[in-house]
Amino acid sequence: MYVGSEQKRNELSELNQYLVNRTKDKRTNATLDKCPECKRLEKNCSPILHIDGTEICENFYLQKKRILENTPTFFKIVNDPRVTRVGRFIRAFNIDEIPQFFNVIKGDMSIVGNRPLPLYEAEKLTSDQWALRFLAPAGITGLWQVSQRRADKYTEEERKMMDNRYAINASFWNDIKFIIFTIPAIFRKKEAS
Repeated sequence: MYVGSEQKRNELSELNQYLVNRTKDKRTNATLDKCPECKRLEKNCSPILHIDGTEICENFYLQKKRILENTPTFFKIVNDPRVTRVGRFIRAFNIDEIPQFFNVIKGDMSIVGNRPLPLYEAEKLTSDQWALRFLAPAGITGLWQVSQRRADKYTEEERKMMDNRYAINASFWNDIKFIIFTIPAIFRKKEAS
């Protein structure tokens, strides 16, 4: 990335893919009175809160709150203008992941786990609903990285649910499976940087 790229994050916030997805979510979820996930499960998907005389599950309350605040947790730009030409090459061939293996050797990370987050993203995930992701180790690869869908096509909520799902279901055999599925994912043509 170019020098000073972190300071340009605010200037480029309108290009954040999660903000674009938020706009799509705003049309649907902001107008709903009932949680779609509770309806699907036919039970409460999270603890019930009593807000302004109404009952609402914590999951749906937080979704609606973030939609209305319009502040996504994650920050990712497709074809990020802050990335240099050399940086695009490094990302295209996953060379940028190699230094993470030093963190694995040091014991700071695992090969499989949830992606480590910058502090500004991690702070937004400290609610009861999303804190489960921190029970799993930080890792180089994980559930959403090996999925067949492009990582930039996940909504913010889907990505957070996948992180929680990995933390709940983490096991040695699942990690072996993710390592095996990572190999073709590395060679899959990247459509976005």
